[in-house]
Amino acid sequence: MEYSPPPLFKQGASARVKVVFFSLIAFGLLIADAHFHKLPAIRQVVGTALYPLQMAAVAPRDALYQVAGYFSSLTELKAQNRQMRAEQAQNAQLLQQAQHLLSENTQLRKLLGTSERLPDKAVFAEILYDARDAFTRKIVLDRGAQHGVALGQPVIDDIGVVGQVTRVFPFSAEVTLLTDRDQAIPVQVVRSGLRSVAYGSGQSGLLDLRFMAANADIQAGDVLVTSGIDGIYPPGLAVAKVARIENKSTDAFAHILCVPAAGVDRNRQLLILLAQARVAPRLPPEEGRERKDRGAKKRAKEASKDAAKDSKAAPVKAPAANPAPAAIAPAAPTPSIPGMTTALPASRPPLLKGGDR
Repeated sequence: MEYSPPPLFKQGASARVKVVFFSLIAFGLLIADAHFHKLPAIRQVVGTALYPLQMAAVAPRDALYQVAGYFSSLTELKAQNRQMRAEQAQNAQLLQQAQHLLSENTQLRKLLGTSERLPDKAVFAEILYDARDAFTRKIVLDRGAQHGVALGQPVIDDIGVVGQVTRVFPFSAEVTLLTDRDQAIPVQVVRSGLRSVAYGSGQSGLLDLRFMAANADIQAGDVLVTSGIDGIYPPGLAVAKVARIENKSTDAFAHILCVPAAGVDRNRQLLILLAQARVAPRLPPEEGRERKDRGAKKRAKEASKDAAKDSKAAPVKAPAANPAPAAIAPAAPTPSIPGMTTALPASRPPLLKGGDR
């Protein structure tokens, strides 16, 4: 019994016939396109009609690529952010170092120009640290006796006076600042030529002009320079500027406060003037007592040596029993001086004998 498919599932022509038919159509289209160029318009129409279908087909792939790119770009951005933060911190540190070196270079250039204008030789010094005493204004520099530093030498910067060397070590020196309460410096007002002495006021960082008359010729804003009369500071160095003047009717003296001109608490590089002072520098109390004790011991030792020499000297011979009186020469006439009435004695009295003493 033969089996035949139902009419609904009939396959029509055989597969061989279909292959031959479509192959002939393809060859015909190829020949027509190559020789007659009739298919470009058809191709554009078909491509335009199929473009939405192509985009719909590739949409899942593009979405997958976008999701993967989003996560990869997020990771890269985080890594770049961390790298940029590290570079920013490093650049900030380098920038601070560059600014510090620039300011230090500028300060050194100013000090170099100042040292060239000074008549005395100067040596560069750098601040090592502040003194340990919280009630004084002192600093320690990295130059000492081995570099020619001595007691009493002035310390300046490119603007004016900073202080004075009060203690010297072989490789360092202690400087007392102008604002120290035990420090004083002779000054002169540039405008009027008035001379005075400026005293430090301690931790306030100001200078005080004491014992100035209430009617003294001094005004706020006047510039004070070293007078040079002390023999320690060269004349003409800037010291301070008058900030405030207080006059009270009950006080005989005016209360004058001045602001130091130099960078007393700002600059790190300073100049030490190697000029020797013409007067003895002001020493700390303990050193002054030690020197006084050594001087007293030295004087006592010299006195004991002189007494020993006098005791060892030969005794003086006694005079004869009855020596003949020596002839006394007449005294020379006294010259007359106008307005002088007292006459000089005509002769000297006889010498006393040994028994008459």
